[in-house]
Amino acid sequence: MSDIPLSLLFAALFFLVIFSAFFSSSETGMMSLNRYRMRHLAKQGHGGAKRASKLLNRTDRLIGVILIGNNFVNIAAASIATIIAQRIWVDNPELGVTIATVLLTLVILIFSEVTPKTIAANHPEKVAFPASYLLQPLLILLMPFVYVVNAIANVLIKITGLKLDQGSKDLLSTEEFRTLVHEAGALIPPRRQQMLLSILDLETVRVNDIMVPRNEIVGIDLDEDIRDIENIMRTSQHTRLPVWKGNINNIIGVLHMRNAAKILAQESFNKAELLQVTREPYFIPETAQLHNQLFNFQTEQRRIAIVVDEYGAVQGIATLEDILEEIVGDFTSDASAASQDITPQEDGSYIIDGTTTIRELNKALKFDLPLDGPKTFSGLIIEYLESIPENNVCLKVEDYKIEILKTRANTIASAKILKP
Repeated sequence: MSDIPLSLLFAALFFLVIFSAFFSSSETGMMSLNRYRMRHLAKQGHGGAKRASKLLNRTDRLIGVILIGNNFVNIAAASIATIIAQRIWVDNPELGVTIATVLLTLVILIFSEVTPKTIAANHPEKVAFPASYLLQPLLILLMPFVYVVNAIANVLIKITGLKLDQGSKDLLSTEEFRTLVHEAGALIPPRRQQMLLSILDLETVRVNDIMVPRNEIVGIDLDEDIRDIENIMRTSQHTRLPVWKGNINNIIGVLHMRNAAKILAQESFNKAELLQVTREPYFIPETAQLHNQLFNFQTEQRRIAIVVDEYGAVQGIATLEDILEEIVGDFTSDASAASQDITPQEDGSYIIDGTTTIRELNKALKFDLPLDGPKTFSGLIIEYLESIPENNVCLKVEDYKIEILKTRANTIASAKILKP
């Protein structure tokens, strides 16, 4: 070493510091990569993304080759710095070694650790993808050393009781995916963010949360006069009408208005002809989850279902459109203005029809009323009071002030609610 010129030693020390910075930035860059974006780029044929993805499939080997390389160049740099110090401070080599240690520590800390890692953390793709060109052949070259180091490290990890799970480390839970969507910012427009979140919410929503309740069902009773039935068919605003005989619990079919139009085009028709174009009903339990029911509609090729409780009594009807509205929202720009059940007042309050569902109320007015109890606004008030109230009774449900305006047939017909 005494024959090697100082200039050559300084040059070697410089390149070792550069290599140390390379390994440090590579480690941070690789670990900071967005795995989903990387896989997307890899599928599109991006070479750097393909190599980085392959390296990250075995994180232990990647970290092994980076740390072996980093420690090797750092130790080599310390050795060369010691030799340089001893040759410069010949009269006091101990002082020289001390000065060299302090200076080299500062140089490595600033130029090989903090600076390159900060850059890599903020621009991981610009660092990791080019670094993969060198890391891949280095991994092949140093595989024996990497294998030995990883084998010893894995034994120590097993002793601690921890498990290495390479397969599921990138899997997202529902709540993690929800957070990811929220943090997407401008990458996903707000409207699409809401749609994605609504799809996730389908797992927590049941059919009885979105169904048209029994008392609001419009249908045909075959026990009525044929003229009354004809009037219902001509004036109906619905595409499909349930058909029953005597009692709504005795639903015998569903009439599509396309078929009804053919009958109405005749000079006269009878109930038997009406039954011939009526399709058999499709019954579903009120506790069915929406995401399952959506696929059931597709499998059964249905758009409307009769919702029944555990005793078989009809509770309402649910349609494919109802479920789709849970995903894309109501087909109007202003839900509160479009709903006849929600009437805004000048003082900032709202008059709510008692049959309005809590979910509809929360969505339209951005409220946070409890969803784990009654499904309707009337039911919520009655459950809270534990009695059928009289008019003008005021109450407070959580932070919402409510005034009962009108009662009818043991239910709340309408009430006023004020935002907190």
